[in-house]
Amino acid sequence: MTNLWEDMETGPDAPDVVYAVVECLKGERNKYEYDKDVPGVVLDRVLHSNVHYPSDYGFMPQTYYDDEDPFDVLVLVEDQTFPGCIIEARPVALMGMDDDGEQDDKVIAVPTEDPRYDHVQDVDDLTDQQKAEISEFFETYKNLEEGKEVETLGWEDADAAKDAIEHAMDLYEENFA
Repeated sequence: MTNLWEDMETGPDAPDVVYAVVECLKGERNKYEYDKDVPGVVLDRVLHSNVHYPSDYGFMPQTYYDDEDPFDVLVLVEDQTFPGCIIEARPVALMGMDDDGEQDDKVIAVPTEDPRYDHVQDVDDLTDQQKAEISEFFETYKNLEEGKEVETLGWEDADAAKDAIEHAMDLYEENFA
């Protein structure tokens, strides 16, 4: 069985175009995680706060980030896909985040095959409302979990997102190749 983290490449033209493996779905509270030992997507928990994912959320294959997990990606979609879906996506922004003292940045990306997002190339193409909703979600989604503290650290452009992806690809190579 294919391991979506280890057996797939990061993308067809990484860091400019990446694969996003969807774990969590837009509009839901279920926190799914890919378990490479299964391999498959399993229910990790239901979010304790009454919030829902602002878009489909998952990870990029063959990446490893400073929080010692595959690198996170939020793909802006009109309609949710499904856990395990692979979306070819274009990184457009990086949202800095601190999760319990660990650097846990999020790449924001758009599907390459959705013409509704053809105009979205960089962080300035996102609306203030989109950025506010994404930040609000990540600032509050762990509020009711005991002892959890999350802080968003601002927005960076597509180049910063691509640099972070290259960093995550290098960390993967160093730790798992």
